[in-house]
Amino acid sequence: MSRNTKFQVDHGLTARMVTTMFLLGLVYAVAVAAALVAGAQIMLVVVIAAVFLVVQFFFSDRIALWSMKGEIVSPAQAPQLHAIVDRLCALANMPKPKVAIARSDMPNAFATGRSQKAAVLCVTSGIMRRLSPEELEAVLAHELSHVAHRDVAVMTIASFLGILAGLVTRMLTWGVILGGGRGGRNNQGGSPLIVVELAALAFAAVIYAISFLLIRALSRYRELAADRSGAILIGQPRLLANALVKVTGDIGRIPTRDLRTAQAFNAFFFAPALTQGNSVANLFATHPRLEVRLEQLAKLEAAMGHAS
Repeated sequence: MSRNTKFQVDHGLTARMVTTMFLLGLVYAVAVAAALVAGAQIMLVVVIAAVFLVVQFFFSDRIALWSMKGEIVSPAQAPQLHAIVDRLCALANMPKPKVAIARSDMPNAFATGRSQKAAVLCVTSGIMRRLSPEELEAVLAHELSHVAHRDVAVMTIASFLGILAGLVTRMLTWGVILGGGRGGRNNQGGSPLIVVELAALAFAAVIYAISFLLIRALSRYRELAADRSGAILIGQPRLLANALVKVTGDIGRIPTRDLRTAQAFNAFFFAPALTQGNSVANLFATHPRLEVRLEQLAKLEAAMGHAS
């Protein structure tokens, strides 16, 4: 996926992205088939979902910046930040994305956009204040890896398929509840309506759960892949590890009410705004546990040290 850049090609990430898209498409196809059987207004669902896709795919960068109160900055406005991005893009042999700063005390960064040429790299004022230039460079290398591997676009499409599956199953559920399904209010020996309603709701819950878990599993792997690729690009995994420790520790000091407003963008952040504390909750997490990320970077540091 990153063959045009000097970021390390990650075949594991590519395979997982393709598999996730295929499985989500399969889930969607099953939902559509069930909706057709139940007599749902499938064309209305497709139209609504298509609008979601267009908006999400072509305007995701603007929506993300607007939601995070980020602003595109010029080299004159943020010379040090632009210098770091220029150096990394030259090192990675990739187009330079737009650079933005979000005026937020929460230390974080994210990349968005449908392609390398339409990408936006955004950092918060909080992370710029807390990290050294070298640590900030490591974080930006992580974010540029997302752009190079095109996993931002894949996550956008994957999210769309999940939304579409949800819309289809909601139409199915309400169609049955309101008597639109073929099972309807059949009192001639058919199942009671409440049984049909519960079956439709259970089906909707399964569709949501499968889509949700697939997207979250991909999200966790893509973060590990970006850690690895970014660390290899700059040649110093310990810098990224240091940044992770600082950012994660300082996020924990931000008021919870402020973090909840940013939680919707967890999948695209360098570190999640809110983390889960137990093993079951980790199944729903957008990022691997900090310990897992640090362990990978420590092994990479050791391997690179031995190689040099």
